[in-house]
Amino acid sequence: MASLRRPRPRPRLLTAAALVLGASLALSACSSSGGGTQDSGAAKVSKKASTSQYRGTVLSKNFEKPDLVLDDTSGQPYDLRARTAGKTVLLFFGYTSCPDVCPTTMGDIGVAMAKLTPEQREKLAVVFVSTDPERDTPQVLRTWLDSMGKDFVGMTGDLAKVKAAAKPLGILVEDPVVDAKGAVTSTHGAQVLAFLPGDDKAHLLYMAGTSVDVYRHDLELMANGVAV
Repeated sequence: MASLRRPRPRPRLLTAAALVLGASLALSACSSSGGGTQDSGAAKVSKKASTSQYRGTVLSKNFEKPDLVLDDTSGQPYDLRARTAGKTVLLFFGYTSCPDVCPTTMGDIGVAMAKLTPEQREKLAVVFVSTDPERDTPQVLRTWLDSMGKDFVGMTGDLAKVKAAAKPLGILVEDPVVDAKGAVTSTHGAQVLAFLPGDDKAHLLYMAGTSVDVYRHDLELMANGVAV
């Protein structure tokens, strides 16, 4: 996949041709040097006819939760499937030095989570998987996540495993690129997938730019066990 170089690194939208989603999904290239705003190109995602109460995109194909084991923010192995069994999981791939879509997305989810009751939050897990594990050490990841949600799970480790876990979900993750000035650019999917505990499959998708209100509305429904 070719990408256009710009004088200043900035976020961009790429398209992954009809992967398992059967649709175009937005990708964001984030640079640690900052200075950009997210491209506003629209992504078209297939939706099944639904009278769902949810405001997120209802997926026409439901994906298995990745069989992924990486280090968590304490440096211990974290088995995504085993450790999140019985909970709704919001899964996002990104990296801590991203200046825009990653902190914005995770921050908005954090604000939405804070509006729920402790009992509701207990039923949800927000998981951030690093696409730049060389720089995102467990300690770096924990410090970054704590500013959004102290209960958020961070996973970091073998990038090959990360890419393999993301691909079946229609999420492209590319190797980070470091320029001559040391700025890191990581191209990764900008969407959040929600896996429901009934079958541990993804049923809902949220694109970059999803509002706090939409997250709050849908997270409350998830916590209360409302069917899609």
